[in-house]
Amino acid sequence: MHSVFFEPAGPDAFQATKSTIGPWSTDAQHGGPPSALAARLMETYQPAGHQRLASVAVDILRPVPIGLLTARTRIVRPGRRVTLLETVLESAGQEVLHARGWRLETSASPPSGTGSAAADLPAIPPERTAEPVRFPGAVTDGYVSAMDWRYVAGSMAEPGPAAAWMRPTIPLLPGEELSPMCRALLVADSGSGISAVLDPFAFIFLNVDLKVVLERDPAGDWLLLDAATTVGPAGSGQAASTLSDTSGPCGRALQTLLVAPRER
Repeated sequence: MHSVFFEPAGPDAFQATKSTIGPWSTDAQHGGPPSALAARLMETYQPAGHQRLASVAVDILRPVPIGLLTARTRIVRPGRRVTLLETVLESAGQEVLHARGWRLETSASPPSGTGSAAADLPAIPPERTAEPVRFPGAVTDGYVSAMDWRYVAGSMAEPGPAAAWMRPTIPLLPGEELSPMCRALLVADSGSGISAVLDPFAFIFLNVDLKVVLERDPAGDWLLLDAATTVGPAGSGQAASTLSDTSGPCGRALQTLLVAPRER
């Protein structure tokens, strides 16, 4: 396993390491690392100290390959109180991921009575509890190994809702601390994986997008991902997740899923 998810490779260029490899193929990244990279680029593009990146919506146009990515970031809608940004990631001249994010003005004196209520959250288990990813061709020495998994409900071996405390064990880029939004995106894209409701030997469930909204910035390294997946009769589904730090809920995540039988 590499010591980072991405290595800088020139202006707005990044080399994906093997730690970005998703569980489905050695040729494709897990959605979390490139989504987090896009968020990092939006956060650092013409930054405004009085705004925070509160919402990120990612469209995954095609499998993101393990290799060199180039990025374009722009401000779509400037503003003193709200700013909309966009980052496009490309591989070999082909767009692979679009991300848009809203930076919102931070309040020095938030209204009273707001914010999530304190929650009685399960404790973080003392030892890593991830179980092997069980489906044909599953890859476990990339993203799966780069994250610390501590299940408190369900598991990848049990169909249905699941919850796990998670944290990345390596930085996104060398020498950089992960921002709250980058950490949230690294974790949130696993919602559909841990809460699959169908046998992964028989079905694929691919998320085409990911949206994360943080009502407040989570504190600390750990995030609790509490996820549930639902599937409709036409083969479309969604995975909805609640994100919490050790103080309580701090955000939500939603993924749109394509669910289909595996080709034999």
